[in-house]
Amino acid sequence: MCYLLIQVIELEIILKIGITLPQAGQQATRENVIHMAQNSESEGFDSLWVFERLLWPIHPQTPYPATPDGSLPTQYQIILDPLETLTYVAANTNKIALGTSVIDILFHNPVILARRFATLDVLSEGRSICGVGIGWSSDEYQASNISFKDRGKRADEFVQVLKRIWVDDVVEFKGKFYNIPSSKIGPKPAQRPHPPIYIGGFSANTYSRIINHDTDGWLGLIGGPLEYLDNTIKTIKDIAIQANKDPERFKVILLAYPNIDFDSKNQSTIPTTTNQDQRFPLTGTIDQAGSDIERIKKMGIDHIVFGYNFIPVGRDLDKMLDVTKQLAKVAR
Repeated sequence: MCYLLIQVIELEIILKIGITLPQAGQQATRENVIHMAQNSESEGFDSLWVFERLLWPIHPQTPYPATPDGSLPTQYQIILDPLETLTYVAANTNKIALGTSVIDILFHNPVILARRFATLDVLSEGRSICGVGIGWSSDEYQASNISFKDRGKRADEFVQVLKRIWVDDVVEFKGKFYNIPSSKIGPKPAQRPHPPIYIGGFSANTYSRIINHDTDGWLGLIGGPLEYLDNTIKTIKDIAIQANKDPERFKVILLAYPNIDFDSKNQSTIPTTTNQDQRFPLTGTIDQAGSDIERIKKMGIDHIVFGYNFIPVGRDLDKMLDVTKQLAKVAR
């Protein structure tokens, strides 16, 4: 009986809970960042997250993918730098993990970015999670003086360079896009062999990049019915199997935007549906959200991050914390 009980406990997925910091728009203040960070840690949440945007172009060359008309949210006009924000938070917290979802790596010099992440990891005593992507905005590529062409191949090299800088005592790299003469580069991260690396994106090339470079996994986003998410996870596992790698070693951290109003008989103030008029995941009542979370856990996901940018609850920090607390109860 005891043996069977232990087996059941081992199979049960303990869902880690993360929350995004108020780093965008008028909410992006020192006081708000500290309030969210310290209260999240005291509530027992597992992680804090930031993202990156360089520009709010007046006449964008690339439509924003998350709005019907392609316009960028006005909150993007003010963005606290992600790594500086996390470093500040590290000095004002003790144990909560600090993640990026995501840093657009191609807008950075890899040596400088590697050292900034390593510095964050050292100062936070090993709490950083390195979430990276390649971006989508032609305007931001133009501002970074990086060609939009071959961005995937450039990203492949970038991930290799990051790992070399963090792991190798003497770093040397000769590639098509990046070259480092034989050098000592420090500090090394506190985590060994390096901070966990997760890659965000929704293309087959992204999923292959996760597997080919032996990163820790995928930074996912709920963008439609949960069947889409399940299919993506299966695709990543299939790629791992084809590469003769253990599919279970590649994890998923999932970003979700809950749209629930707990003050109105558990009904969402903004009902959201998919294109097929299905209820969008993590909207509606707390019971419906709980059902969604159970499905997510059954997919093998063990870390979910709740974001509140661009929805009404995102204007109230205490409400964000309260919603996350209640979702954490049904998640655990």
